[in-house]
Amino acid sequence: MPHHCSAWGCTNRQNKDCKLRGITFHRFPTNKFVRKQWEAALRREAFIATSYSRLCSEHFEEKDFDRTGQTVRIRDGVLPSVFNFPAHLKRTVATRTSWTSQQAATATLQNQLVECSPPVAEGEPQPDPSLDHSYALPTCPGALKARLSKAMAKVESLEREKRNARDRERRAKSTVCGLLEELRAKNLINEELKEKLDLYSGG
Repeated sequence: MPHHCSAWGCTNRQNKDCKLRGITFHRFPTNKFVRKQWEAALRREAFIATSYSRLCSEHFEEKDFDRTGQTVRIRDGVLPSVFNFPAHLKRTVATRTSWTSQQAATATLQNQLVECSPPVAEGEPQPDPSLDHSYALPTCPGALKARLSKAMAKVESLEREKRNARDRERRAKSTVCGLLEELRAKNLINEELKEKLDLYSGG
Protein backbone atom coordinates (compact mmCIF):
# COMPACT_ATOMS: atom_id res chain seq x y z
CA MET A 1 0.00 0.00 0.00
CA PRO A 2 1.58 3.33 -1.08
CA HIS A 3 2.19 5.96 1.58
CA HIS A 4 0.58 9.41 1.44
CA CYS A 5 2.33 12.60 2.48
CA SER A 6 1.01 13.78 5.88
CA ALA A 7 1.41 17.50 5.12
CA TRP A 8 -1.71 19.68 4.94
CA GLY A 9 -3.11 19.80 1.40
CA CYS A 10 -0.30 17.67 -0.10
CA THR A 11 -1.56 15.02 -2.54
CA ASN A 12 1.76 13.26 -3.19
CA ARG A 13 1.72 9.47 -2.91
CA GLN A 14 4.65 7.08 -2.87
CA ASN A 15 4.24 5.74 -6.41
CA LYS A 16 6.03 5.55 -9.75
CA ASP A 17 4.89 9.03 -10.83
CA CYS A 18 6.44 10.69 -7.73
CA LYS A 19 9.59 8.60 -8.12
CA LEU A 20 10.03 9.84 -11.70
CA ARG A 21 9.66 13.41 -10.43
CA GLY A 22 12.43 12.80 -7.88
CA ILE A 23 10.13 13.03 -4.86
CA THR A 24 11.21 10.93 -1.88
CA PHE A 25 9.22 9.99 1.23
CA HIS A 26 10.59 10.05 4.76
CA ARG A 27 9.57 8.58 8.11
CA PHE A 28 9.08 10.79 11.16
CA PRO A 29 12.13 10.90 13.47
CA THR A 30 12.51 8.30 16.21
CA ASN A 31 13.81 11.02 18.55
CA LYS A 32 10.66 12.04 20.49
CA PHE A 33 11.72 15.69 20.86
CA VAL A 34 12.36 16.18 17.11
CA ARG A 35 9.27 14.09 16.23
CA LYS A 36 7.06 16.47 18.22
CA GLN A 37 8.62 19.41 16.36
CA TRP A 38 7.78 17.76 13.01
CA GLU A 39 4.18 17.19 14.13
CA ALA A 40 3.87 20.81 15.27
CA ALA A 41 5.32 22.08 11.97
CA LEU A 42 2.43 20.44 10.07
CA ARG A 43 -0.11 22.58 11.96
CA ARG A 44 -2.68 19.78 11.80
CA GLU A 45 -4.95 19.76 14.83
CA ALA A 46 -4.42 16.75 17.13
CA PHE A 47 -2.13 15.07 14.57
CA ILE A 48 0.08 12.30 15.99
CA ALA A 49 2.49 10.54 13.61
CA THR A 50 2.46 6.74 13.44
CA SER A 51 4.98 4.27 12.02
CA TYR A 52 3.14 4.60 8.69
CA SER A 53 3.25 8.41 8.56
CA ARG A 54 5.49 9.97 5.91
CA LEU A 55 6.51 13.43 4.72
CA CYS A 56 7.56 13.95 1.12
CA SER A 57 10.75 15.76 0.10
CA GLU A 58 8.80 18.79 -1.20
CA HIS A 59 8.48 20.06 2.38
CA PHE A 60 12.24 20.35 2.96
CA GLU A 61 14.96 22.59 1.57
CA GLU A 62 17.77 21.13 -0.55
CA LYS A 63 20.32 21.69 2.24
CA ASP A 64 18.23 19.45 4.52
CA PHE A 65 19.11 16.28 2.57
CA ASP A 66 21.98 13.83 3.06
CA ARG A 67 22.77 12.33 -0.35
CA THR A 68 26.10 10.69 0.53
CA GLY A 69 24.67 7.13 0.55
CA GLN A 70 22.50 5.19 -1.89
CA THR A 71 19.37 6.29 -0.03
CA VAL A 72 18.35 9.96 0.22
CA ARG A 73 17.97 10.85 3.90
CA ILE A 74 16.91 13.86 5.94
CA ARG A 75 19.76 15.24 8.05
CA ASP A 76 19.33 14.75 11.81
CA GLY A 77 17.68 17.62 13.66
CA VAL A 78 16.20 19.16 10.48
CA LEU A 79 12.57 20.37 10.57
CA PRO A 80 10.17 20.51 7.60
CA SER A 81 9.73 24.14 6.58
CA VAL A 82 8.25 24.29 3.06
CA PHE A 83 4.45 24.42 3.18
CA ASN A 84 1.58 26.13 1.39
CA PHE A 85 -0.76 26.80 4.29
CA PRO A 86 -4.14 28.51 3.88
CA ALA A 87 -4.68 31.87 5.56
CA HIS A 88 -6.25 30.43 8.73
CA LEU A 89 -3.17 28.26 9.40
CA LYS A 90 -0.59 30.95 8.81
CA ARG A 91 0.85 32.25 12.05
CA THR A 92 1.18 35.99 12.41
CA VAL A 93 3.69 37.47 14.81
CA ALA A 94 2.26 40.38 16.78
CA THR A 95 4.58 43.35 17.19
CA ARG A 96 4.60 45.34 20.42
CA THR A 97 4.59 49.06 19.68
CA SER A 98 3.25 50.83 22.77
CA TRP A 99 5.54 51.81 25.64
CA THR A 100 3.53 49.65 28.09
CA SER A 101 3.78 46.61 25.83
CA GLN A 102 7.53 47.08 25.40
CA GLN A 103 7.97 47.33 29.18
CA ALA A 104 5.96 44.11 29.65
CA ALA A 105 8.07 42.30 27.07
CA THR A 106 11.28 43.48 28.74
CA ALA A 107 10.07 42.35 32.17
CA THR A 108 9.12 38.91 30.80
CA LEU A 109 12.55 38.52 29.20
CA GLN A 110 14.30 39.54 32.43
CA ASN A 111 12.24 37.00 34.41
CA GLN A 112 13.20 34.25 31.96
CA LEU A 113 16.87 35.16 32.29
CA VAL A 114 16.63 35.10 36.09
CA GLU A 115 14.96 31.64 36.02
CA CYS A 116 17.76 30.27 33.85
CA SER A 117 20.54 31.80 35.93
CA PRO A 118 22.14 29.95 38.88
CA PRO A 119 21.77 31.47 42.33
CA VAL A 120 24.81 33.47 43.46
CA ALA A 121 25.75 33.69 47.11
CA GLU A 122 26.06 37.18 48.60
CA GLY A 123 29.59 38.50 48.28
CA GLU A 124 30.56 35.80 45.78
CA PRO A 125 32.46 37.21 42.76
CA GLN A 126 30.50 37.23 39.50
CA PRO A 127 31.99 35.15 36.65
CA ASP A 128 33.44 37.05 33.73
CA PRO A 129 31.14 36.53 30.67
CA SER A 130 34.18 36.82 28.40
CA LEU A 131 35.58 33.61 29.94
CA ASP A 132 32.58 31.53 28.93
CA HIS A 133 33.47 28.25 27.20
CA SER A 134 31.53 26.24 24.65
CA TYR A 135 32.04 23.05 26.66
CA ALA A 136 30.38 24.48 29.78
CA LEU A 137 26.91 23.04 30.43
CA PRO A 138 24.00 25.51 30.39
CA THR A 139 22.17 25.92 33.70
CA CYS A 140 18.71 26.32 32.12
CA PRO A 141 16.99 22.89 31.75
CA GLY A 142 15.49 23.87 28.39
CA ALA A 143 18.86 24.88 26.95
CA LEU A 144 20.46 21.72 28.35
CA LYS A 145 17.78 19.54 26.74
CA ALA A 146 18.22 21.32 23.40
CA ARG A 147 22.01 20.83 23.50
CA LEU A 148 21.59 17.14 24.41
CA SER A 149 19.13 16.63 21.56
CA LYS A 150 21.53 18.30 19.12
CA ALA A 151 24.43 16.14 20.33
CA MET A 152 22.38 12.94 19.98
CA ALA A 153 21.35 13.93 16.46
CA LYS A 154 25.00 14.53 15.56
CA VAL A 155 26.00 11.11 16.91
CA GLU A 156 23.24 9.43 14.86
CA SER A 157 24.40 11.29 11.74
CA LEU A 158 28.04 10.25 12.24
CA GLU A 159 27.07 6.63 12.84
CA ARG A 160 25.04 6.58 9.62
CA GLU A 161 27.92 8.11 7.65
CA LYS A 162 30.24 5.46 9.14
CA ARG A 163 27.88 2.66 8.04
CA ASN A 164 27.65 4.16 4.54
CA ALA A 165 31.46 4.35 4.31
CA ARG A 166 31.76 0.70 5.34
CA ASP A 167 29.18 -0.34 2.74
CA ARG A 168 31.05 1.56 0.01
CA GLU A 169 34.34 -0.04 1.07
CA ARG A 170 32.78 -3.52 1.03
CA ARG A 171 31.31 -2.99 -2.45
CA ALA A 172 34.64 -1.65 -3.78
CA LYS A 173 36.55 -4.61 -2.33
CA SER A 174 34.06 -7.06 -3.85
CA THR A 175 34.46 -5.40 -7.25
CA VAL A 176 38.28 -5.57 -7.06
CA CYS A 177 38.22 -9.24 -6.04
CA GLY A 178 35.89 -10.01 -8.96
CA LEU A 179 38.23 -8.30 -11.42
CA LEU A 180 41.24 -10.19 -10.05
CA GLU A 181 39.46 -13.50 -10.48
CA GLU A 182 38.60 -12.58 -14.06
CA LEU A 183 42.24 -11.66 -14.81
CA ARG A 184 43.44 -14.93 -13.30
CA ALA A 185 40.95 -16.94 -15.34
CA LYS A 186 42.18 -15.30 -18.55
CA ASN A 187 45.86 -15.69 -17.53
CA LEU A 188 46.46 -11.96 -17.98
CA ILE A 189 48.66 -11.60 -14.89
CA ASN A 190 51.84 -13.47 -13.85
CA GLU A 191 52.52 -15.15 -10.50
CA GLU A 192 54.48 -12.25 -9.03
CA LEU A 193 51.71 -9.76 -9.84
CA LYS A 194 49.12 -12.21 -8.48
CA GLU A 195 50.85 -12.26 -5.09
CA LYS A 196 51.10 -8.46 -4.92
CA LEU A 197 47.44 -7.97 -5.89
CA ASP A 198 46.36 -10.60 -3.37
CA LEU A 199 48.24 -8.70 -0.69
CA TYR A 200 46.45 -5.40 -1.46
CA SER A 201 43.02 -7.00 -1.98
CA GLY A 202 43.16 -8.93 1.30
CA GLY A 203 43.27 -12.28 -0.52
